Amino acid sequence: MKISTRLVHGHKGVDKETGAVSFPIYQSATFRHPGLNQTTGYDYSRLQNPTREELENTIASLENGTTGFAFSSGMAAISTALSLFVPGDHIIVSDDLYGGTYRLFEEMYKKYGIEFSYLDTSNIDNVKTAVKKNTKALFIETPSNPIMKVTDIAAAAELARSSGILTIVDNTFLTPYYQRPIELGADIVLHSGTKYLGGHNDTLAGLIVVKNEELAARIKLIQKTEGAMLAPFDSWLILRGIKTLSVRMDRQQKNAAEVANWLRSNNNVERVYYIGLEDHEGYEISKRQASGFGAMISFSVKDASLVEKVLERIRLVLFAESLGGVESLITYPMVQTHSAIPAEMRERLGVDEKLLRLSVGIEAAEDIIADLEQALE
Repeated sequence: MKISTRLVHGHKGVDKETGAVSFPIYQSATFRHPGLNQTTGYDYSRLQNPTREELENTIASLENGTTGFAFSSGMAAISTALSLFVPGDHIIVSDDLYGGTYRLFEEMYKKYGIEFSYLDTSNIDNVKTAVKKNTKALFIETPSNPIMKVTDIAAAAELARSSGILTIVDNTFLTPYYQRPIELGADIVLHSGTKYLGGHNDTLAGLIVVKNEELAARIKLIQKTEGAMLAPFDSWLILRGIKTLSVRMDRQQKNAAEVANWLRSNNNVERVYYIGLEDHEGYEISKRQASGFGAMISFSVKDASLVEKVLERIRLVLFAESLGGVESLITYPMVQTHSAIPAEMRERLGVDEKLLRLSVGIEAAEDIIADLEQALE
């Protein structure tokens, strides 16, 4: 069955109890026991809830993993993955990554004795050199946020496996519709479900999919003990969003290609970062490991003074944090999404005062371009 069909129908899809085509919202915190030592399979919603279970099974199926888990936010999902590690462990991390992830690692988990090394994982030799005796995981964003670096997941996972370490991939930008890291050898896949999976900028969610039962048991213990799971209504919103993921992403990708090519022709734009451009250094790897390029673009303007002007003059494109929704959004990473990253590290990556990040929506491409054109005049 094609993944576009699986997106629409989910795991169970129709509720077998009622025939409801839209899987029901089981808005209950607790469930009645039929008798002593008897259960319906649901006892307390922190442990499991039918609506969340449908989402978790759906995302596991789409990623071709063993088990899925749904959390209250993307950061809650990442934090849960980090809870697998203990003091003294070392984790290799993509250096170009979401600032909130960096803040979580450096300000929360570093004080618990976990060590992090940040490097360009798009160069596998860098990863090979960084592996130490206490290295336990490789954490990859690909495409990375916001410079859109592409890491060869299969090569990275093979290296990690030969070194006895886990491969964790943040798949938020491409989703399982375009990229499935577990099929390429990854052990754990993460999503901010808030973004493309939800798709409408109306709910927060985080998701984890794991490769095997051993990891599933460990994540399940953390989830039920720490309690950062996704509520039933939010689970239903993500399920609803997933149904239209293919049509949204295909439209957004088509728009992004047009916008990226237009940006390259604009005299006020210095550089465009979009993995769908044939001269992008990760283009061939992207074609090999993914079925699409997504709709995230970053671009540098030639003069930093243009940034404030653009952000004040845009009308259709919205100046707002987040990404992946039906509306086009523009963000200034240096002061918003990546402010937690040290200036030296940002500047080395190119996340500077001239860089803007654009999440291309489903509006008419001509209208998006027209708005950017008048803002860049």
